[in-house]
Amino acid sequence: MRRRHAKARVFAKFCGLVTWLGTALLLVLLWQIFSDGLRWLDIDFLRSFPSRFPERAGILSALAGTLWLISLVAIISIPVGVATAIYIEEFGGKGKLVKIIDINISNLAGVPSIVYGIIGLTLFVRGLQLERSLISGALTMSLLILPVIIIASREAIRTVPDSIRHAAIALGGTQWQTVWSHVLPASFPGILTGVILGLSRAIGETAPLIMIGALTYVAFVPEGPMDSFTALPIQIFNWVSRPQEEFHELAAAAIIVLLVVLLSMNSFAIFIRHKMEKKLQ
Repeated sequence: MRRRHAKARVFAKFCGLVTWLGTALLLVLLWQIFSDGLRWLDIDFLRSFPSRFPERAGILSALAGTLWLISLVAIISIPVGVATAIYIEEFGGKGKLVKIIDINISNLAGVPSIVYGIIGLTLFVRGLQLERSLISGALTMSLLILPVIIIASREAIRTVPDSIRHAAIALGGTQWQTVWSHVLPASFPGILTGVILGLSRAIGETAPLIMIGALTYVAFVPEGPMDSFTALPIQIFNWVSRPQEEFHELAAAAIIVLLVVLLSMNSFAIFIRHKMEKKLQ
């Protein structure tokens, strides 16, 4: 027993050291990004299109493309992911089909993002002939984050006590009424956590967008789902790959904007989750 406790203490110290080092590296990275990018952040940077001249370059098209993309991804992935989790947990039973779906979802959660880019290129861009449009990117990114949303939603639904289901059915409610009126509201905070994780991953991914052919230079704002687009990760990649130091600093400024968008979106979702948790108490 003493040996086990000693090993546990050593492992805990090791985990604490790794966490401390990771936090220190993250702080150094953030300091470097803010020190390089803050001087480029102004209104002109936000409302200008990309340019080969650093002093004229901006992120308007990339920012608009990111907002379009993440909105479409949310519209597609959240209903499909939550509906799949509800079917598996509440209606699917323990049949072979559910087992096959369960195994495939678990496997898809570990697939590299570049593979989803290849699937998106083959299925949406070429197969369905959606071209290199926003909807192709949104469908591809939705495939990427669906396993995350489904797994988190299933775990949230499992935490709802069976007594709530039994009470609703005893009062004459159907299975669907029980799920809609009781199970979903009780599991909503956990489902929203999975949605936050999924959308956070989607907003920062670059490889799938590169595979489906998202443009690195766009001098217009998308007006619809079928328009060509770029996104902040693509624009950052483009600037970082250039040799001029000014473009590296522009990339740092774009990273700051991406962090602000991500943190704003997550803060809004956490606020909603907190409100729902208060109602359930």
